[in-house]
Amino acid sequence: MDRKTTALLAVSIAAVLPGAAFAHCDGMDGPVVKAAQAALAKGDVNPTLAWVQTKDEPEIRAAFARAQAVRQLGPQARELADAYFFETLVRVHRAGEGEPYVGLMPAGRDLGPAIPATDRALETGDADALLALLGDAVRQGLRERFQRALAARGHREESVEAGREYVERYVALVHYADALYRAATNPAPYRHQDSAAPGPREE
Repeated sequence: MDRKTTALLAVSIAAVLPGAAFAHCDGMDGPVVKAAQAALAKGDVNPTLAWVQTKDEPEIRAAFARAQAVRQLGPQARELADAYFFETLVRVHRAGEGEPYVGLMPAGRDLGPAIPATDRALETGDADALLALLGDAVRQGLRERFQRALAARGHREESVEAGREYVERYVALVHYADALYRAATNPAPYRHQDSAAPGPREE
């Protein structure tokens, strides 16, 4: 497996592992709030609309209009209006992903290495560092699960308990590998819920 292939698998696994994807969309330094900030600065709601479903556009347009009106009333009103619009946009975006909204998260959270590396790759147009990071992570993950399963396989017939330990490690390896493969070969790993997209395969 070459570096680019393993990296693609790692990038794609977020589509099938619960809680792995879009973890920074609710952050003050995340892409949704950045879109909201750009929209408010320009006086144009359009930068935010890509982050919501078509059916939710009226709510976002109305929230934007209210925020723009209140922002004119002074510095404190501007701060409150901005926070209201950020929260509205993130809440509606999260609902479109089928995820709960629990509030805006502070900037500077530890998101792990993959999300910042992905953002840097897009900003610079160079994916080499991202490919190396994710390729290494996939190789290590597969190797560790394989070695655990292989070690248990040699003892699986010694007792029922040993057999169960092998089965547990075997299942962990197979599910990990299968999730990587299915995510990597899915042509549309993520869409808003108002778009047609196949879900994870039923076991």
